[in-house]
Amino acid sequence: MSQEVLDLLETAVAKMGGTSRTGQQEMAKHVAESLGTGRHLLVQAGTGTGKSLAYLVPALLHAVDADKPVIVSTATLALQAQIVGRDVPRLLSHLKDELPRPMEVAIAKGRGNYVCKYKLGGGYPDDDDGALFALTEDGASRQQANAGPSTQLGREVVRLREWAEETETGDRDDLVPGVPDQAWRQVSVSARDCLGAQRCPMAEECFSELARARAAEADLVITNHAMLAISAFDGLAVLPDFDTVVIDEAHELQDRVTGSVTRELSGSMVLTAASAARKHCRVSVDALTQAAKALEKSVTGLPAGLLPKGITEEQSAAVEQVADAARVALSDSKPEPNEQADGAKQMARAQLSYLVEIGDRLLNSHESREVVWASRPGGYVPGQGYVQPDESTPATLYIAPLSVAGKLREGLFDGRTIVLTSATLAVGAAFDHVAGDLGLMGEGAPSWEGIDVGSPFDYPKQGVLYVAKHLPKPGRQVSREALDEIADLIHASGGGALVLFSSKRAAEEAAEVLRERVSETILCQGESGMSALVQQFADEPDTCLFGTMTLWQGVDVPGPSCRLVVIDRIPFPRPDDPLSTARSRDVAQRGGNGFMAVSATHAAVRLAQGAGRLIRSADDRGVVAVLDSRLATERYGAFLRSSLPPMWPTVDKPTVLGALRRLSETAASTA
Repeated sequence: MSQEVLDLLETAVAKMGGTSRTGQQEMAKHVAESLGTGRHLLVQAGTGTGKSLAYLVPALLHAVDADKPVIVSTATLALQAQIVGRDVPRLLSHLKDELPRPMEVAIAKGRGNYVCKYKLGGGYPDDDDGALFALTEDGASRQQANAGPSTQLGREVVRLREWAEETETGDRDDLVPGVPDQAWRQVSVSARDCLGAQRCPMAEECFSELARARAAEADLVITNHAMLAISAFDGLAVLPDFDTVVIDEAHELQDRVTGSVTRELSGSMVLTAASAARKHCRVSVDALTQAAKALEKSVTGLPAGLLPKGITEEQSAAVEQVADAARVALSDSKPEPNEQADGAKQMARAQLSYLVEIGDRLLNSHESREVVWASRPGGYVPGQGYVQPDESTPATLYIAPLSVAGKLREGLFDGRTIVLTSATLAVGAAFDHVAGDLGLMGEGAPSWEGIDVGSPFDYPKQGVLYVAKHLPKPGRQVSREALDEIADLIHASGGGALVLFSSKRAAEEAAEVLRERVSETILCQGESGMSALVQQFADEPDTCLFGTMTLWQGVDVPGPSCRLVVIDRIPFPRPDDPLSTARSRDVAQRGGNGFMAVSATHAAVRLAQGAGRLIRSADDRGVVAVLDSRLATERYGAFLRSSLPPMWPTVDKPTVLGALRRLSETAASTA
């Protein structure tokens, strides 16, 4: 099969007007061998290798005669959309005469990414009562007064409803321009709240169900790591039956899987569930209300952060009280065999089911080696700045696995063939770290192979790595000096800047401040759908895009539209991050260096991913500016710099500003 794959790859590259790349051919050959032998494969393929083609070509060829579809999983919805909307259609158009039959490709996303027709028809209660139509002074709705929606949210929802009547997919990514999350929630439901195909009266027209049906008949199914996690951890049939998976951006798999199974519990959540159960299920919730009060009392005054010994006896008793009361209410609200579908009742029952699940997990956290921590609301509020959490309020309890390795080994790798690839998969030259995190090390681990196929780019000539050594060490908020630095860099480059932040608060704060200081357009993550934001950034060479971790990987914008990448700080886990703290302690207890094994390794991979957004083609030129002086001054800086593409390094700001001005002039002359 390997030679057939190489021939097909060569044909595709030639028809696309590309050139043969040694690393791409090597990767395609190894992927084909892995799919043929069933041995797991880890491939580090640097930017410019063309790794998408290197795994898509053998995946398609394997799918021709396979009984089950090949799953391709990506870290983010943005990258998923890129593969489905650009990479695969382009490849298939060039190979239509080379493949033995037409190939069907489908996308698989969570239900919340699709419009729910039952909700549009009034089958669920409104998420935000009164959000669509404000009231007039006499109490009549503006809709009744024929004035139309009076708020931006209302206008967005009206547009969504009109779009829902026209769209063939109902997929949020197909809505251009996009809408904020608050508006989207008015027309969508989560998987937990969904009535399901057996009970929903709109099942035959359901956009999500139609997408799943297409996936079941496809040769290639493009999904994301969260869906893969649900399949592996919960055993739910969110994906068609499969035995072959290609995992792109595999360095993100551990965190994405962990995030998808992290749960929280608070007294207010219990009270909300009790209110919904009383209103929509008509059951007694006195026990649940009392349990909520007991839980709030047990976590009042509880310091935020990791609970290394788990929950206390008082908290355990309260959590058990919550789980037991929710279980009784759930039993009392069980639907009758011929009961009419009721979205409100389904949402109420979903909340009760959640309380049972989270309660049982918290009570068994020690035996299952799960991490428990407490937290309170707080963070950046536009117009107000950073709001400190109120320590007098009851805390929220969180729980997540200390490690997902065992579950991934059992639920994903066992009995399947898995190919994992990324531009930053190995640490140094070794794959052992990521392999251990994903369950491929230790007694009983399946066999695997790791290869690094390099990158074809001439990084020292194409890119500059600028470390702002003169800036103060980053603090909790973006410093005035850092904002000045970003403004200077954007001014010199004339836009074309992808500015990456380690937190949403920092991105929003910087966007709010700098929109008053620079003339260039600034887009900020969360203000529209991710695909729409990235597309606008790519289409407008002088526009800037501010964002968080979602943009640190997978965004592919070659050319002058991205000639400057700014990274606000080394992406260490937060010092108070409970999972990283717990994992570091676990490493230390086993005799290792917790900081280097967890925090520094995490930062090295993310930093390389962020810097990798700059050089996306052989013609790209630009600057990566890291505003964290520790990269130049601390001992671990050398370890972190060794993970980055080998660009020309400097700490001299005038040199960088001059280079950016020249890049801006070049971009303007070619526009």
